[in-house]
Amino acid sequence: MPEVAAPAASPPTNDYVAMAQLRFSAARGDKAASDKLLAIIKKQEMAPLYAAVCDQLKWTQDSALLASMEAANATELGKLDETIAECDKNEGETEIREAYLARADFYVRIGENAKSHTALEETFSKTVAIGLRLDLLLTKLRVGFFFDDLKLVKATIDRATALLDTGGDWERRNRLKVYEALFLLMVRDFKKSSMLFLDSIATFTATELLPYNQFILYAVTASVVALPRADLKTKIIDAPEILQVIDEIPHLGGLVNGLYSCQYRTLMQSLVDIMDTLKADRHFAPHARYYWREVRVLAYTQFLESYRSVALASMAATFGISAEFLDSELSGFISAGRLSCSIDKVGAIVSSTRPDTKNAQYQATIKQGDLLLNKVQKLSRVVNL
Repeated sequence: MPEVAAPAASPPTNDYVAMAQLRFSAARGDKAASDKLLAIIKKQEMAPLYAAVCDQLKWTQDSALLASMEAANATELGKLDETIAECDKNEGETEIREAYLARADFYVRIGENAKSHTALEETFSKTVAIGLRLDLLLTKLRVGFFFDDLKLVKATIDRATALLDTGGDWERRNRLKVYEALFLLMVRDFKKSSMLFLDSIATFTATELLPYNQFILYAVTASVVALPRADLKTKIIDAPEILQVIDEIPHLGGLVNGLYSCQYRTLMQSLVDIMDTLKADRHFAPHARYYWREVRVLAYTQFLESYRSVALASMAATFGISAEFLDSELSGFISAGRLSCSIDKVGAIVSSTRPDTKNAQYQATIKQGDLLLNKVQKLSRVVNL
């Protein structure tokens, strides 16, 4: 962890990062993940987290284990409180801050959510240096991510951004980009998320939040649906930092290269294969179904842009799927307004239809005008009152 945390009190970074994923996997019935999570909880004596996880995962609570961990936590907390009291009386600002920091880090280590934030805010009030204040906010963000408190994460990112505007070094600024990119990924803003991920590739140091390969996985998968096809070549396919590790991430290269090179059979196979990885990832799992749909829409749209009409069987062969499945798939996307084409069931032909952009702009203008008129009418009522 950064300067904020005392090495003796902090759990190993990899353990702490892994715990949230282990908890997610355990909730999906992974027995091995449950065993690993329990082992870390015992090792770090995380009594509050143990109680919370037992409730969440419906574990049978071991009362003796919980009591033992609570006793150990109480003993350590008592020593930290004594140190704070002594420093408040006899020590200077630096020693006082370090004492409060040690208690905050202790609450973070044992998984005490609410008290972690209270203690971090107390430490924040004792801290003057902008860099150290930013470290505290980054710790708050990690706790927020760990407990999936996205409202707190958003508020803390805003605080950190405002603080950076008054100073702060590039290293912390770049790390905050990764934190914000992860937040945007979790709220399904793939466009902004991909921009921040790609901006951070050359300067990535936020290993306390994400392993590098997982960071690259997020950057590439988000970019596939967010970037124009022309940008995939320069920002993803030819990027040296990505080329170094993309082969270590199963099916990721096939996904992006299949789309860019119009190798649709490879694309579809890679998409099917990589979905297992995305569904098992705690950050991406809520968006896996959406992503599955968006990549297919993107691929079908890209393919149909090259043809005025194409035989359904030929298109199905290109994508490596059956004609019946493709017919059903295209029908759903067409009815939802996602694809500009039509299907001739008799001739088994798919015909591209160019969208009427002028009519779409006209409809958008009418809609925006109606919204403006409604706001003016509401405002006039307030003014009249």
